[in-house]
Amino acid sequence: MKPQSKGRASSPSEPDNQPVVNVIIAGLGGQGVLKASDILAHAAFHAGFDVKKSEVHGMSQRGGSVYSDVRFGPQVFSPMVSPGDADFLLVLASDQVEPNRDFLKPGGALITPELLAQCKLPHPKSLNTALLGVLSARLEIPESFWLEAVRANLPEKVLQLNFQAFQLGRTLSTSP
Repeated sequence: MKPQSKGRASSPSEPDNQPVVNVIIAGLGGQGVLKASDILAHAAFHAGFDVKKSEVHGMSQRGGSVYSDVRFGPQVFSPMVSPGDADFLLVLASDQVEPNRDFLKPGGALITPELLAQCKLPHPKSLNTALLGVLSARLEIPESFWLEAVRANLPEKVLQLNFQAFQLGRTLSTSP
């Protein structure tokens, strides 16, 4: 999976010598960092990639820092993203940018809550899904796999608002 221009990752049908895509999702306990990484891992796996995932909880149950590494590509050997190797740093809490910035490689994409008009979110707790929508527009994982991953990882009662949030993020990422 070779990152292309505009941060897009190539399709799984490309040669197996392509690099792995590295994503760090960071935030605070209770923001849905781990759920977002589950959704990303699910979408990538069903798109045909080898996927590895790792989590660091810290004091997550008390609103402390938490982050998750998700790596996918033709073949992945380690679940951990090394500092300076993340293609994407998706941050759910702005104050978590600096503690995690060292993971982002030069030219990597930083995805933060400031990219969204949060008043447009269908629910404040859908920020993680909206930012996944932004990420999804930069990866060549078909949208159908993303939507199935959202459906598989969230309860029925919150699906529609999370689908709306996801589409908001995708739309924002593809608008001029």
